[in-house]
Amino acid sequence: MGKEEIRLRYSGFIIFAAQILSIITGLAFTLLLTRNMTKQEYGIWANIFDLTAYFLLLSGVFPFWATRFVARHRQGTTKTAIFANLIVSLASTTIYIALTPFLTQAFNISGAYVLMYLIASAQIINMHMIIALESVLRAKKPQAIGYGLLIEETTKITLAVILIIILKQLFLGAMLSLIVSAAIQVVYYLKLSWQDLKQKIQWTIAKEWVKASTVNIYNAVGTQLAAFSLILLFLLGGQAARGNYQAAATFANVISYSLFLSYALYPKLLEEGNLKDVASSLKTVLMFAIPLATIIISTATSLLTILHVQYSEAQPILLLLAADTFVLLLTQFYSSVILGVEKLDAEAKIPLRKLVHSKIFKVFTLPYIQAAIAIPTTLYVLTQFAGGRNVRAAFYITAINLVAHIVVLIAQYAMMHNTVRITIPWKNIGKYTLAAAISAAVLNVLPDTTTIALTLAVVMLGIAIYSAVLLAIDRDARKLVAAIWHEIKSIATRTAPTSPQTSLD
Repeated sequence: MGKEEIRLRYSGFIIFAAQILSIITGLAFTLLLTRNMTKQEYGIWANIFDLTAYFLLLSGVFPFWATRFVARHRQGTTKTAIFANLIVSLASTTIYIALTPFLTQAFNISGAYVLMYLIASAQIINMHMIIALESVLRAKKPQAIGYGLLIEETTKITLAVILIIILKQLFLGAMLSLIVSAAIQVVYYLKLSWQDLKQKIQWTIAKEWVKASTVNIYNAVGTQLAAFSLILLFLLGGQAARGNYQAAATFANVISYSLFLSYALYPKLLEEGNLKDVASSLKTVLMFAIPLATIIISTATSLLTILHVQYSEAQPILLLLAADTFVLLLTQFYSSVILGVEKLDAEAKIPLRKLVHSKIFKVFTLPYIQAAIAIPTTLYVLTQFAGGRNVRAAFYITAINLVAHIVVLIAQYAMMHNTVRITIPWKNIGKYTLAAAISAAVLNVLPDTTTIALTLAVVMLGIAIYSAVLLAIDRDARKLVAAIWHEIKSIATRTAPTSPQTSLD
């Protein structure tokens, strides 16, 4: 399988830029929902995707190995992965449709919304295909995922405007916008993978994946078990509590976009096994994650207010969720490094006995640590202390998850301390923190805003202050800006970057 060399920082910045641009379309889509739905309805909307997530349980089993096999140039991997995930998606969707009447009844969902739960089944197939295709593209053309996201987001908001605003179809319009835009994203990815789809399915590879699937299922179950606290929040805290949490997550999730700056690191480690790029990737991720977290915390009330004034009460949830997202980002970065240096399957064989003693299995066990902390604590706190107050319930859930994620991060560091040494760029982190603190100090003296334009202006001010301070005190930041500008000029003139001092490679 022919494969171009992966450009580490270039790929990361393309995807990150696409994610940042998607904030505009994502915010517009969210505003269409929050300003037309009650808080209870928005909680039901979030619950639809909480439930469908459990039917994506097996969606990453084969793609996990596909990324690793493609990165190591194994013929037929792409077609094998797509075909396998298609079969899994059809089975999962059938089960979901059969269970939907019972699930909606158990969750006391009004019959008016049952059809929306059923229509959401199409997204299960879409997501299985997207996960499979992105797992392949990640190991070959990571930047293509950024372009795919832009196509999906542009289509989604265009359809949403037509269906929700013009045709006055709120729930149905929003659901169809998601499903159709994801289907177009699948078509785009299939076009990029067309040459690989001409190869034969490799049943020997599929056999290895099936053999190792028990370990992947072990991880998938743990991941969904850890996420069960949101189901408990909906059941015990109420629909409004889930709505408040989802509103806060709309902005906290932006912090996690920084992780995409290291998206190409994992396949590069699989292919080359060289740790020299890890410190540089971590530095780049934190350069953006620290200010994003700081600005979101500093403008939390204003951000929530632009969704709808009723969500301003979720400010303490967003403050805590921003910290939680930052911690989770670090755990995901470290996990990708640990998995990237594991050579267990380098010869396209997956010995099960060695697998259960590998670093892969240790990483797959981490969600169980989180679940062991979060689930019983959530049950106790929501039944004993929430008292039917939706903000308090969502705040408690966020605090519990934050503690659980910190414990996982500590366990992860201890696990890899003697096997995968990562140099922490403390000096750079200090500079990022200083610049972010100066930005936060200015934002905190400004009054809260209530309009979209003013809020975005304040956010941009915070970004400008951080950027100005960091460029003044950090040489690496100045070199990065020069490299980005050089890349833009190279693309504009259709020439590849030639100077190693100004390249994003």
